[in-house]
Amino acid sequence: MAAGRHDAVVVGAGPVGLCFAVLLADRGLDVAVLEARPQRGRHTRAIGVHPPGLRVLERAGVADRVAAAGVPISEGAARARDSGATRTVARIGFRPPVLAVPQWATEQALEDRLAELAPGALRRGVRAVRAEREEGGAVVRCEDGDQVAGRWVVAADGARSPLRAGLGIPVRTHALPDAYLMGDFADATGDGARAVLHLEAAGIVESFPLPGGVRRWVAHVPEPALDPSARDLARIVGERTGVRPDPSTCTMLSAFTVTERLAARLRSGRVLLAGDAAHEVSPIGGQGMNLGWLDAEAFVPLIAAGTGGQWDELWAAAEAERLRAARFAARQARVNMALGRELPAGIMAARNAAFRALYRVPWLAERTAARFTMQG
Repeated sequence: MAAGRHDAVVVGAGPVGLCFAVLLADRGLDVAVLEARPQRGRHTRAIGVHPPGLRVLERAGVADRVAAAGVPISEGAARARDSGATRTVARIGFRPPVLAVPQWATEQALEDRLAELAPGALRRGVRAVRAEREEGGAVVRCEDGDQVAGRWVVAADGARSPLRAGLGIPVRTHALPDAYLMGDFADATGDGARAVLHLEAAGIVESFPLPGGVRRWVAHVPEPALDPSARDLARIVGERTGVRPDPSTCTMLSAFTVTERLAARLRSGRVLLAGDAAHEVSPIGGQGMNLGWLDAEAFVPLIAAGTGGQWDELWAAAEAERLRAARFAARQARVNMALGRELPAGIMAARNAAFRALYRVPWLAERTAARFTMQG
């Protein structure tokens, strides 16, 4: 592995780490990206690209590629069953639309762009274990004994970031009382490019379109599933919504709980935390990946410019603003989850009736759409 100092070393080749690397390389910086996985996974996790995130991807030169790989969602509908019939509680328009894109496709677009700007910058199969501050930069120590030095290090190495732990940056951790079962099935709903929330007393069921005639289903469940199956999720969806996905068409299944992790600070010397290493928020609402891209938008110009004098003040202001944004996103995610929890049928019906009345007010519907799409 090269022993010289790079302008920036990015640890982690997920969508946030790759975005940082592309934006840095586009400014002419010498970038190295270290990724522990020998190859990219095809598990479709984060799928929502909100308008502010797409703005950052446009700056990275990949917005068109990502858009071509996704489904634009221009409308969301909330529904509930009443006396056996499914009724619409509210409709909300998304202007501009939210893109539903498999995470692997977003990563592929960013990786291809990085290869165009900085061939050979991505090094797979390299596991970073810690970052150490040194004069004028930092050095990344790897599991195999190698080291990579950089004028800056961007730690995009996940929610349980070993680099963050090694730097001793405090993290506020909050385990939330929510569990979900999620899966991708062939779409037989007829909802097309519409996102749908089923507000049911037993817990919310969400569904989102994906490319290739696939629909993602996410169900709030009373306790974590120890041995989940596609049949289990299809049954839950059917019981609550009347829609029964075909278990034989399931291409992805995941059971998860939610833990919120917010770092007390984002920078230690020349090491910057990014993505889930900086702020892990609930995936309900799809904010996490976009939050990391907005961090890149804020910090890449400062990394390119350096430190000292007015730049230190700009760094402090940017860090404070991004910490505020992370706290806001965490609060919004908690609200999203609270709306999906199990409620007594009578209370749920009353709440849905209130929603039906409130969202007939245009400005309220617009404000809600802006909140859901990270624009307000």
